[in-house]
Amino acid sequence: MQICINLQHVNTNKIFMNSLKKIKKAKIATQLIFLVCGLGLSSWAPMVPIVKNNLNLNEANLGVVLLMLGLGALIMMPISGYLINRFGSRKIIAIGTIVIAITLPVLLITPSYYGILLTLFVFGCGVGTVDVAMNSHGIQVQNTFEKQIMSSLHGLFSVGGIIGSLGLGLLIKMGLSPLLSAIVISITLIILIISQYKNLFDYQFEKDTINRFIEKTEKEENNNSKSFQWLNKTVLLLGFMCFTVFLSEGAMLDWSALFLKNTKSVAVEFAGIGYAFFSISMAIMRLLGDKLVEKLNSKIIVIGGSILSIIGLFFMVFSFYIPLVLIGFVLLGIGASNIVPIFFSEGGRISGISPNISIPAITTMGYAGQLVGPALLGFIAHLYTMEIAFITIAGLMLLVAIIYSLKK
Repeated sequence: MQICINLQHVNTNKIFMNSLKKIKKAKIATQLIFLVCGLGLSSWAPMVPIVKNNLNLNEANLGVVLLMLGLGALIMMPISGYLINRFGSRKIIAIGTIVIAITLPVLLITPSYYGILLTLFVFGCGVGTVDVAMNSHGIQVQNTFEKQIMSSLHGLFSVGGIIGSLGLGLLIKMGLSPLLSAIVISITLIILIISQYKNLFDYQFEKDTINRFIEKTEKEENNNSKSFQWLNKTVLLLGFMCFTVFLSEGAMLDWSALFLKNTKSVAVEFAGIGYAFFSISMAIMRLLGDKLVEKLNSKIIVIGGSILSIIGLFFMVFSFYIPLVLIGFVLLGIGASNIVPIFFSEGGRISGISPNISIPAITTMGYAGQLVGPALLGFIAHLYTMEIAFITIAGLMLLVAIIYSLKK
């Protein structure tokens, strides 16, 4: 009898250790996928002037071209939720990554205006698909691992962005043609996804994890009446706040250089320094963010981060001394860095709702801010000034702080 009990204990320990090993491998694989997505997306940035010259595009045509990437991503984000539920996030991550890898070099050899519109739309579809699937998978790993990992995952996405934006240029500087440089990056993406595919959660494990989570949250909340739909008050509220924070990120990407050049009289060759300060500070803080979230509570991170972002925006608008303006970019990067990962984490823990439903909805609303937001700010800047547009962002960040402070 004692022998049977000991054998059962050994088998239980073995199952637990195997499960723990699987979760740790899935965590590392998810980290690399976030890095891959940041690398693939940002590699497009240094290609923009090359494509513009290749196709003799004017600014208006280039604006439409750039819109196609966001449009493709935005269309695929809600569709990805359905596909993840049907096939599992692992397969969707793999397919999306392959789409990015194939279309990346094609962007440089597309011979026509309408061809580049279509190719960039497909590229955007791949980016949007991977973005939703990797966040959904990351939430499931975090819920299973029972430790905060979302901030560091988004930090690795930012690191991938820095590597991609600099890496392509470095390969060209080393003597490779732009096309061959893009192919090298594409091969890197494919190697990473092939090597990590087996370490991601398979469909059955993922499905069991989600079902256990839903049963647990419904039992804890003693509430079985919640509908499995994304039109949920908490989902919409988190989506709106994500919209605002992503809007601030999109504004820095699209408008910071113009702001520094036209408003602060910074030389054109140094106009990108503001975004560099912003993105580096954001990447560093996201890599440190998981420990911060564990030591502090989410309200301190979100409310404090929103206030810090507002202070940074005021430094940027009202300072005439350029170092203080750059400090403003750093404060905005630090303040906004860990807000979205917290919103994603909370979106993946809504009682009675699968992360495969809530995360695509929140991601879609968030990235709409990054796509539509800068255009709205451009309209405000046209009617008034760029300073007023940036103050508008500060007002929206204040709204985030107020809403989150009232959240139960």
